[in-house]
Amino acid sequence: MNNKYELIYEGKAKKVFSHDDVDKVIIEFKDDATAFNALKKAKFEGKGKLNCLISARIFEFLIKKNIPTHFIELKNENTIIAQKIKVIPLEIVLRNTAYGSLCKQTTIRPGTDLAKPLIDFYLKNDELNDPLITKDRIELMNIISSNDLNLIVDLTLKINEILKIFFKNIQLRLIDFKLEFGYDSKNNILLGDEISPDNCRLWDLNQKNDTIVSLDKDRFRNDLGGLIEAYSEINRRINKVI
Repeated sequence: MNNKYELIYEGKAKKVFSHDDVDKVIIEFKDDATAFNALKKAKFEGKGKLNCLISARIFEFLIKKNIPTHFIELKNENTIIAQKIKVIPLEIVLRNTAYGSLCKQTTIRPGTDLAKPLIDFYLKNDELNDPLITKDRIELMNIISSNDLNLIVDLTLKINEILKIFFKNIQLRLIDFKLEFGYDSKNNILLGDEISPDNCRLWDLNQKNDTIVSLDKDRFRNDLGGLIEAYSEINRRINKVI
């Protein structure tokens, strides 16, 4: 990145830089992979580029479906230009199928299709390990108004319906995903962060005998190997249909 741009923030998977326009930022995707709140770390060459390209295509698709997002344009293969937002310190997780932490915290069996999508809220706080949080606690902590939280829930449900169809068209089943939102300079709520195999669970539908083949970060979490191959396959399928 050119030295004229100031590093504003560095997270686990991305760097955010200033832009000539104060209402915009430059977001660079890193090759780092982390899991279990960064207790497990590794680098995979090309991962940042793949997540960037996949995210850009998905954001473009969501924008066509009237979802407000921070995405403006792809700058290069591992960098996007985005609206500058004040990030709301909540992670919004929507689950269509029970897997991962939901099954560790409940008696629901892994792979169970949920009667309706479940939305969980997590407080974005590394020191507290991003704990599960209730609507009442969100209100108690004055993180966001109940009206804005309701708006985010509605947007998340709409995004889920759009993404389920998007991924089904490329033979992927959307198990669950994590979203982040923020406010732009006019106080509009925009979808931020990224949408990629890093924050979506995606199972390959091209399998027989109900075998689960994950094409997402579970390949790293669960030591399955083939992370770059899985992400490359998703990128290939998206480019085939878009």
